[in-house]
Amino acid sequence: MEPGEPVYVDSATVGCDGGGGALGHPKVYLKIGGDGEIVCPYCSRRYILTPDAEPAAGD
Repeated sequence: MEPGEPVYVDSATVGCDGGGGALGHPKVYLKIGGDGEIVCPYCSRRYILTPDAEPAAGD
């Protein structure tokens, strides 16, 4: 994956650890809201929800 390239996901809840092994960050779980995308507060990776995705737990 290229830096800054968005990650397309099929679930409204995603886990992000920075993807860098020891160079990553603590794993955080992010819930994608109504706008269909979210940016990780640690590494700025952008997750975009696909149109046929499952709703987040609790929705």
